[in-house]
Amino acid sequence: MTADPLQTHLAKDLAHNRPLVCCRFAPTGPFAFAGSEDESILRWNLETGEKTQLKGHQSWVFALDLTSDARTLVSGGGDGRLLVWPADATEPSRSIDAHHGWINALSVSPDGSQVASAGNDRMVRLWSLADGSLQAELPGHERPVYAVRYADSGRTLITADLLGRITFWDLATRAEIRRLDAAKLYKYEVGQGVDYGGVRDFSLSPDACRLAASGLIEASNPLGAVSNPAVLLFDITNPGEPTLLRPKDDIKGVGWGVRWHPDGFLILVSGGTGGGWLWFFKPDQPNEFHKVNLTNTGRSLDLHPDGLRLATAHHDGHLRIWSLTPRASASSG
Repeated sequence: MTADPLQTHLAKDLAHNRPLVCCRFAPTGPFAFAGSEDESILRWNLETGEKTQLKGHQSWVFALDLTSDARTLVSGGGDGRLLVWPADATEPSRSIDAHHGWINALSVSPDGSQVASAGNDRMVRLWSLADGSLQAELPGHERPVYAVRYADSGRTLITADLLGRITFWDLATRAEIRRLDAAKLYKYEVGQGVDYGGVRDFSLSPDACRLAASGLIEASNPLGAVSNPAVLLFDITNPGEPTLLRPKDDIKGVGWGVRWHPDGFLILVSGGTGGGWLWFFKPDQPNEFHKVNLTNTGRSLDLHPDGLRLATAHHDGHLRIWSLTPRASASSG
């Protein structure tokens, strides 16, 4: 079946009693996971609706990822710890004191041997999943690091920070090999004295030649959360000025998550004073070709490997599963 964004509709509404911060589909099997402000991880069976609460962090859970075989879950929290879980268990098998302060993002390597973590302490660290040992540190970011992801079959790591600096690292040499400038997503508000914005998420195109970075623009009042969601689209093979993708209407918020669909379109989730929205963009058009209201502010997005389902995590405590296929017709008789 082919995905059709114009048919996007709510397929499942999975409830928790505290705000959700992040979400992730299991690469295989029927599970979806979400991190919560109540310091727990929620595991939902999408076939039965059964919810299991996993407790181990001592602060909000900001980041989740799984090995490609879905057997191991890794979580990162505001307590600076990485927890490693057998994906079907209720207790972590390992705890790693990984960062001073919040862990904002993490990514498991394609071969499942390593996890990269990024934190408010401006550090990126690589950890062995086999024994929890520190394998490398990648210093160089001048502000908190918000996003991290392996690329090129695990040979490259991409990191992005508050200032909008996107760095490509060669993991064989641990050297920086490329940098992209997404400073348009950053704002320093002199009157309020705050740094605001940055690259909140990024996604590579199916051919790995382009990178989409999500965040905000036109932040006129950062402390009041007055800004507009946006995506910057970079051509990695021919670096230059990025293309700006943005909603055509003045709906306030932040682009918290972005995914490049295998069929070539982009999906953005936004949340803020303008509510929660899903935006669908074609890379050669500046504005969305479709949008969906999410009922409540969106804080995270994931695309299922089947390309037909989306997960969105929400401030109202709900994990919502969206289908990009036509609604099933009512049975007759």
